This record gives sequence, C-alpha cells and structure tokens, in this order.
Amino acid sequence: MNASPETLVTAAGRLLRSAPGAVAPLAPGLRARAAAVLLRMALDQALDAYWQRITPSMTRIGKHRMLCLEWYAGHETARRCRTTWSALSAACHYRTYELPPPPAEIHTRLLEVTDLLAALRDGPDPASATAAGDAGDLV
Repeated sequence: MNASPETLVTAAGRLLRSAPGAVAPLAPGLRARAAAVLLRMALDQALDAYWQRITPSMTRIGKHRMLCLEWYAGHETARRCRTTWSALSAACHYRTYELPPPPAEIHTRLLEVTDLLAALRDGPDPASATAAGDAGDLV
C-alpha cells in the first residue's frame, strides 16, 4: 500500500471520529493507537518527500532527517516535527502497564501533522536550500 500522507491523515481522522449513535467495533484507545500509527506514517512520508526534493541522500537515515531539518525548514518546523514524531512514536507502542493514548491527544496530533504536512510541502525550493547549506559550511 502506497497511500499519500493526506490520505493517511484522513483515515486517521475517520478512526478518531465515531458516527453519532453508531456502535464502534473497536475500543477508543485501540482506535487512537491505530490513528497514531497512520499519523506517524504520514509524517514519515512527508519528510521523505521533503528530503527527496531538497537532497535525495537524506532519505536514507531517519535520525539524520530530523537533525538536519532545522537548517532547511527552520527551527520552529523542526521542533514541531521532532515533538510530534516522538509523541506519535510513544503512542504507537503497546505497553501492558500503560493505558492507551486518549483520542483527544491523538486528535491534537492529527491537527499538528496536518499543519506540518503543509509546512513541509511549502518548504524551501532546492535552490534556496542549497544556498542555506552552503552558508552553513562557512560557519
């Protein structure tokens, strides 16, 4: 399956919203965890697409993508990306001694991922990113 980040965010939103009066087959915590997985996948795909535009070699190692994002996308976008990715990663993992993530928290992350998708899509063009990378080499 190769769905776009926007499709994954839409699917996560459907998981978080239950139709009024309908009985959901899955518990809210399970739906929230599944939505967190979809949101993290969407963020990962958006980061891959961003780095594919800027410098394709950056898509190989996930940690490098996050560390270098600040130089290309700006401090605030990089901070939001790291924070959201970390929160979604924590929400994705099942631990027997912890409660599942609350749907309201994952809904907040859904809004953040939606904003980040737009920020990464509208990020710098490759020419200005190359100039920023060259300027960073001089420091």
